[in-house]
Amino acid sequence: MASGASSRCWDSGSGVFTTDLKLPGQRRGKVRDVYPLPAGDDGTPRLAIIATDRRSAFDVVLPTPIPGKGRVLTSIAAFWFRWLESAPRGPPHLLSVDESALPEEAFAGTSVSRDDLAGRVTIARACEVLPIECVVRGYLEGSGWAEYQRTGAVCGVSLPTGLRQGDKLPEPIFTPATKAEQGAHDENISFADACRRVGEGVMTEARQRSLGIYHAGAVYARERGLLLADTKFEFGFTRGNEGDADSLMLIDEVLTPDSSRYWPLDRWQPGGPQPSFDKQFVREVLLGLGERGEWNKTAPGPELPDEVVQGTLDRYHQAQAMLTGGPTSG
Repeated sequence: MASGASSRCWDSGSGVFTTDLKLPGQRRGKVRDVYPLPAGDDGTPRLAIIATDRRSAFDVVLPTPIPGKGRVLTSIAAFWFRWLESAPRGPPHLLSVDESALPEEAFAGTSVSRDDLAGRVTIARACEVLPIECVVRGYLEGSGWAEYQRTGAVCGVSLPTGLRQGDKLPEPIFTPATKAEQGAHDENISFADACRRVGEGVMTEARQRSLGIYHAGAVYARERGLLLADTKFEFGFTRGNEGDADSLMLIDEVLTPDSSRYWPLDRWQPGGPQPSFDKQFVREVLLGLGERGEWNKTAPGPELPDEVVQGTLDRYHQAQAMLTGGPTSG
């Protein structure tokens, strides 16, 4: 994390950069703060997942928050989780988005209030996390495009010759990656390597589930004017409930602009970078800094100018409106 960022709490007008709830066992990811909660009335082990306004890029948490981003992400993820629950895809990760589930004593002497966290809290079923990121690509972009240029393949999946940046693939491909610790870089790996790490049966199910969810989400998004170019999913094993111990469960976030690449359908033109509603907007600004020798993709990251902060938030709000019919501004 960038210097000075780890201890700073921003007020509700400037965003929430980090939280310091008085709950034991806090874990801090690039964007989310996670706290174990007492089991629910039915004995379900629970977590409180709080989406902050932190922005990460190239596996570095930037020092500038995107105020309100956490609320947008929580809203979009909750929409998709509920949408996906209409099909039998295992036990639901999402239990509620009600911040009142946080105990009052969690706020004693902290720098954030319950109101600060309204719209940011996901109460979720606890699980054992699968240490593989499940990436599905329907179009050629990002690290997949870079690898294709070098090898003609992506994560061991051979592709036709002559594809351009932004081209639609003949069919979506599953390209797993390692889950790196904060500050380290995720690494694309082959399906065979993923199987060696966690087991062939587990990865086969994760691949099948990932491709199915991607297809359903891509069809839905296209009907609303968006191309879902690629996305990543995370899965975990439920625990603590008899009969659920071996269930693979979709967790974390799903089909948000932080975990997915969305392009406007009416502006898609293969052969170069596409306009996007995801964090590619920030990546391109940072890549420009790198080309000028002003940043080397290591912490601490650079501050983002106001116009980049606002431009990012505008894109997220537009994606939210197109996908869910939700608010178009903060």
